[in-house]
Amino acid sequence: MVNSARVFTRRRERLLDEIQAQGISDQRVLDAMSRVPRELFVDGALQHRAYEDLALPIGLRQTISQPSTVAYQTMLLDAKPGNSVLEIGTGSGYQAAVLCEMGLRVYSVERHEGLYERAKSILSQLNYRALLRVGDGAMGWPSLAPFDGILVTAGALEVPKNLLYQLREPSEHSPGGRLIIPIGDRKGQRMTRITRTDEEGYDTEEFGRYSFVPLVSGGTNI
Repeated sequence: MVNSARVFTRRRERLLDEIQAQGISDQRVLDAMSRVPRELFVDGALQHRAYEDLALPIGLRQTISQPSTVAYQTMLLDAKPGNSVLEIGTGSGYQAAVLCEMGLRVYSVERHEGLYERAKSILSQLNYRALLRVGDGAMGWPSLAPFDGILVTAGALEVPKNLLYQLREPSEHSPGGRLIIPIGDRKGQRMTRITRTDEEGYDTEEFGRYSFVPLVSGGTNI
């Protein structure tokens, strides 16, 4: 068991070196990922591939995002310790764990109850205090809004307006909330960051192309 843990630790270190070489420069993100045992968030039969930079199946036609994508989305979010962050698409729970390691207040919505139960169990075993619920991610979590950041781990054809409204407005002491979301169709999405600038205003930035499972709302892909 000890030898196995050492093997995973070495593989994790090599993976983080690869991710850093790809341009992930936020040391807070790299440090957080160095402390999360990704092998525990994948199926047992796939644990030997946990530290390959790949998306892996977790059941119900869903995947755990590849580590470089997790790192990139987290870096774009640029959240500070104590910030409240809403994750749309809990999936395996790995992204939520990384956010918890960064000292954030983490809330996460998952559409599939089976994934929700599994992620909740793993996060609890690892003492991560993320608050999870089953629901329609495109609706956000209105009762807990506003959020300093919202991170979507599925591709959407367009930005759900409910998520925009749940971003924190800027104040004298803090910037507006940021939404990180892949926008596009099944052929691929453009990673997009939307920052709230005032009550009705938002700035939009586009980054690289990615491929995510589709965001589903009310039984319909959006």
